[in-house]
Amino acid sequence: MSRTAIIGSGFIGRAWAISFARAGHEVALWDADAAQAEKARGFIEGVLDDLNANDLLNGQTPRQVLARIRPEARLEAALDGVAYVQENTPEKIPVKIEVFGKLDALAPADAVLASSTSAILPSQFTEGLKGRHRCIVVHPINPPYLIPAAEVVPAPWTSLDIVARTRAFLVAAGHAPLVMKKEIDGFIMNRMQAALVDEAFRLVEGGYASAEDVDIGIRDGLALRWSFMGPFETMDLNAPGGVRDYGQRYEHIFITLAKQMQKRANWQGPVMDEVERDRRARVPKDKLAERQVWRDRRLMALVAHKRKAARDIGE
Repeated sequence: MSRTAIIGSGFIGRAWAISFARAGHEVALWDADAAQAEKARGFIEGVLDDLNANDLLNGQTPRQVLARIRPEARLEAALDGVAYVQENTPEKIPVKIEVFGKLDALAPADAVLASSTSAILPSQFTEGLKGRHRCIVVHPINPPYLIPAAEVVPAPWTSLDIVARTRAFLVAAGHAPLVMKKEIDGFIMNRMQAALVDEAFRLVEGGYASAEDVDIGIRDGLALRWSFMGPFETMDLNAPGGVRDYGQRYEHIFITLAKQMQKRANWQGPVMDEVERDRRARVPKDKLAERQVWRDRRLMALVAHKRKAARDIGE
């Protein structure tokens, strides 16, 4: 067990807190708005019973996990004696530069300083730091206590030891780290997601399909495989001779598609009116928070199923 600190206690910060506390770590919650850290602990308390009901607390009780999470009003107190820091402040480079300057000055010299940023390259806010070698991005898919994948993105100056320590920390906490060799805009998951989301908008904008039909294609189609296999394994198993055979059989189809997929849909144009109209007909705006709870409970059930299937069938 080690001491960890969550800096910024919004959606992502409070989700990381659950993950780290469930793994047995002490977690200090800090936010520039002290009331936010207390509020985050209250949210966490409300989620733990559902996690327990799905056997997702590693055999611990909600009370045991919650006892490891403490809000801290002072940043210095939150960082005292920590081995790992997870920052979750707004996606603005000046904010990141300011916050990481404080973290580098106040955290123990050997502590890992990780950022949850989904869009800012680590080199853009750590270059001027004395301890820049220990700074890294660890970007999750929300909520990380249910979705284990997390991108580990080093800056050009991040030490190999920090990369290895970060990966080991995440694995021990039950995560599936994607360790990148070097930084690139969007990292891995957002680049993959961008290709899919842009095509979804293109299909609606072009009048080929409704927003719901696109969602059905993923929800009741591709995602069933993708929930336990990635694109390369999917290809490897979809041709008798494996991935090379798949490429020889089907690449010509993707060459044709690529030519049609160069133009971006305008998300701010009429297509957004159509997509939003479809979504609001299915989930009214005042029911979004309720639907988010539904989403998380479905994710809990899926994670529990995947764990059982891994035990019974194999990874």
